[in-house]
Amino acid sequence: MPVTAKLSRKFYGALGDEVANELVEWFNQVDATYRADLRKLNELNFARFDAKLEQRFAQQDAKWEQRFAQLRTEFHRELGSAKAELIKWAFVFWVPTALGVIGLYFKG
Repeated sequence: MPVTAKLSRKFYGALGDEVANELVEWFNQVDATYRADLRKLNELNFARFDAKLEQRFAQQDAKWEQRFAQLRTEFHRELGSAKAELIKWAFVFWVPTALGVIGLYFKG
């Protein structure tokens, strides 16, 4: 929102309308230049911030992916160990039962 500089009537009376108007115009041009420079600087800073933020998100994503891969590997290793343990205990419980049934079949 541009702000137009205005001078008091005393200024216009002392300098004359033409000179005072030129001074006001010059102030407005300087203001517009500073605003444009500030806008460019803000846009550059935001672009740098956005790039850094994007880079940090990418780094965090890579770290999370690596951690999830480790957890997946550990889970599969534990699952395989649990399956082996389950099969072992199944044989421990079912083999004597099967031997008992076979023994009764041949005895009877």
